Amino acid sequence: MTGTAAAGPSPAPNRRADPGVRPRGPPDRPARRFVGLRLRYPDRVRRYEEAPVNVDALLTGIYDHLPDLVDAAVDGLSPEQLCRRPGPGANPVGWLVWHLTRIQDQQVAELLGVDQVWVTGDRAARFGLPADPADTGYGHTPEQVATVRPDSAQALVDYHRAVAERTRTFLAGLRPADLDRVVDESWDPPVTLGVRLVSIAADDLQHVGQAAYLRGLLRS
Repeated sequence: MTGTAAAGPSPAPNRRADPGVRPRGPPDRPARRFVGLRLRYPDRVRRYEEAPVNVDALLTGIYDHLPDLVDAAVDGLSPEQLCRRPGPGANPVGWLVWHLTRIQDQQVAELLGVDQVWVTGDRAARFGLPADPADTGYGHTPEQVATVRPDSAQALVDYHRAVAERTRTFLAGLRPADLDRVVDESWDPPVTLGVRLVSIAADDLQHVGQAAYLRGLLRS
């Protein structure tokens, strides 16, 4: 959690057998029951296995977790705690939650072709910042990180929930075919809407996890 927001994926751990999985022995009862159903009702089981996954609901479910995770990360923290860094050049809780919300706000607004929530009302003023739609925190130096000063935990919660509500409305209107639409041709291969939405969610989940970890350090 350095001053630069971009972070590569963690190295994959060495694969080990799950200690909870027994490689030998008879299958458990649910597995035997499913085999029995397959033999007794092959047509019904085949229809179940071939049923399409509701990708829209899956994405909505992922994004719906974020507001509660944000609430849990900042609840009860003072403005000073929100801005407290765990070490030199590290990002504080307030900056992390602001940044993950800015990313979602900017990206979804671009997909919708509308203004960001950030530039409406007094959102930016509550963080001591100008309402610059280009500033998401990406590539911030430690000095820039220090300028992000939410006036309260509620400022972070309110901003994130406003963005989350817009995202949820957007996701509710999508059809499965929409996810294959190319939204960014500057990459090779071009980025589809589905890939972009997964990327936003992955970034947000990474940073809210960092914020939750830092909260634990502040409370210890």
